[in-house]
Amino acid sequence: MRSWSLKEHCSPFALGALRIVSGLLFLQHGMQKLFLWPISEHHPGPVSLLSVAGVAGILEFFGGMAVALGLRTRAVAFVLSGEMAVAYWGIHFRAGLHMRDGILPVVNQGDLAILFCFVFLYIFFAGPGAWSIEKVIRKTY
Repeated sequence: MRSWSLKEHCSPFALGALRIVSGLLFLQHGMQKLFLWPISEHHPGPVSLLSVAGVAGILEFFGGMAVALGLRTRAVAFVLSGEMAVAYWGIHFRAGLHMRDGILPVVNQGDLAILFCFVFLYIFFAGPGAWSIEKVIRKTY
């Protein structure tokens, strides 16, 4: 008889919760860029869809939605992880070079980009977890 394991029993649900919450939070960043909602004092205002920020908004909105729903999770999470790596090194780190202690993520405001990068990288390797459209389609848990 096999013993009950907290890790084996709860890990898919913890991963599913991480995926859903991360996707919904990421989706909001895309909403700010594309729809100017919710308004934030740190948001620069309207962006052109053909700009880098516009493409980022599209990735964040639709990618965040796909991750939250668990639809093509691994592929989307990989792309979003890459987007956040580019955001950190291309925007936050470079901007921080002109500040005192600016290479520190907490100073150059890149800490959230790093966190999203590694959360999505983890989801890429771990898969969607529980409560995903992929699991419903495949009927596996």
